[in-house]
Amino acid sequence: MRIAINLLFVFLAIFLAYVLYGTIQEPVKFQAEKDLRETAVVDKLIKIRKAQEYYRAITGEFAPNFDTLKQVLDSGNFKITKVEGDPDDPTGGKVIYTEIEKSAKDSLAKLNFKYDDLASIPFTDGKTFDIKADTTTYQNTLVHVVEVGTKRSNFMGEFADPRFAKYDDNYNPNAIIKFGDMTKPNTSGNWE
Repeated sequence: MRIAINLLFVFLAIFLAYVLYGTIQEPVKFQAEKDLRETAVVDKLIKIRKAQEYYRAITGEFAPNFDTLKQVLDSGNFKITKVEGDPDDPTGGKVIYTEIEKSAKDSLAKLNFKYDDLASIPFTDGKTFDIKADTTTYQNTLVHVVEVGTKRSNFMGEFADPRFAKYDDNYNPNAIIKFGDMTKPNTSGNWE
């Protein structure tokens, strides 16, 4: 009988050690996975923002969807103004402006900027970022605006449950991680 009780205590100790290990590992695993996934999504959003800036340099506005963004970056041209002379010369010296067009696709290739897979959200099976672009009146001026983002629950996988907020006070799986704003000309990210 005494051996049975001792064995029961040993199994109980092993079980409690396993439970304790699990309760310690869960927040560590959550934080590591959250950091990994959010970093990948933020990096992708930064790349999309850069692509939108290139698109805007070509068209003067933001792309309303990823297909249009890719099409313009593939076929559009950057306009570069070459200035010969000094436009600030007080003596009125001769200044010549020459406009040159360079292929956006070739220019971006030289920068090693790849934009084929911008729409897909990392750590998902085919989910895509929400993208909106339009114009709005801001301080009595018509301006172009853009907003691109996604809910955290779309890329957090098994950690998309609100119960994980107990490990991070700022964690909300339904919060949107994005850049831009549809109400004002702002391309800052809400992670910055």
